[in-house]
Amino acid sequence: MVARVLLPTKKVLDFPITALRFDEQIQTILKWASRRESKTVYVANVHMLIEAHWNPEFATVLRNADIVTPDGMPLVWMMRKMGAYQDRVAGMDIFLALCQLTQTQNLSIFFVGSQTEILSRMQKRLEKEFPQIKIAAMEPLPFRPLTETEDDALVQKINSSGASAVLVSLGCPKQENWIAQHKGKIQAVMIGLGGVFPVYAGIHKRAPRIVRDLGLEWLYRWIQEPRRLCGRYAKTIPLFIWLATKQLLSSSRIAAVFLHETGD
Repeated sequence: MVARVLLPTKKVLDFPITALRFDEQIQTILKWASRRESKTVYVANVHMLIEAHWNPEFATVLRNADIVTPDGMPLVWMMRKMGAYQDRVAGMDIFLALCQLTQTQNLSIFFVGSQTEILSRMQKRLEKEFPQIKIAAMEPLPFRPLTETEDDALVQKINSSGASAVLVSLGCPKQENWIAQHKGKIQAVMIGLGGVFPVYAGIHKRAPRIVRDLGLEWLYRWIQEPRRLCGRYAKTIPLFIWLATKQLLSSSRIAAVFLHETGD
C-alpha cells in the first residue's frame, strides 16, 4: 500500500484547507491524473465550510479529502492571516487550467452531472476553445439517487473510458458525498466543481475579476439567483463571520501567550 502524502494545510473553522499556490495545486492534480490515481478534490467556499460545521458526516468527508482548495476569498484571507502565502484556487480557474493543460499530456476528462442541455453547450464551447481536448464522455445524472446497478454501470463506464480526471457537478454537499463514496472505485482524480458547469455553458455569468478579488462574488451570484440563494446566505454568511472572528481572536491570544512565555 502506498502511503498517503499529506499536503500542507491551514485550518479554517477547524477544516484543513490545502495551503499551496494555484499552480502547485494544479500540478499536483495533473500528477495524480497522469497516474490515474483515485483522489478526491473539493473546492471550498463559505457555504461548504458551514455545511460541514452543521453536519458531522460531511465534516468527515471534508477532512478526508486529498485536496480542499480555497475557492472563496474569505478562506484565502483567513489563510493569509495565519501566515500562508496563499492565492485563490477557484473552481472555474481549475476547470480552465485542466482543460488547457490536459491537451498536451494525453489526458482525458469525464464530465459527470448537470443536465443534458448544459453539457451539450459546454461541449461545443470546449471544442472551440480547446481544440485538442480529450473528452472521455459527458454523463448527466438524474436528481434521484442511482440504483446500485446504475451506479456500477457508471463506474465501469468511467474506468473503461480511460479518463484521468472526472469533473463532477451535483451541487454541494451532494457532489462531495458522491466523490467520497467512489474513492477507490473510480480510477481517476475526482473534482467537485458545482456551479462551474452552468457558468461555462453560458447559463449564468461569472463575476468580473475586480468583484471576485474584493470577495463579493457571493453578491454577484445573489443578484442573478436571489430566490435560491437568499436563504442560504442568510444562514451561512453571519455564522461564518462569527466563527472566523472567534478563530482569529483565539489564535491571536495563543500567539500573545506564547510570546510572553518565551520572552520574545
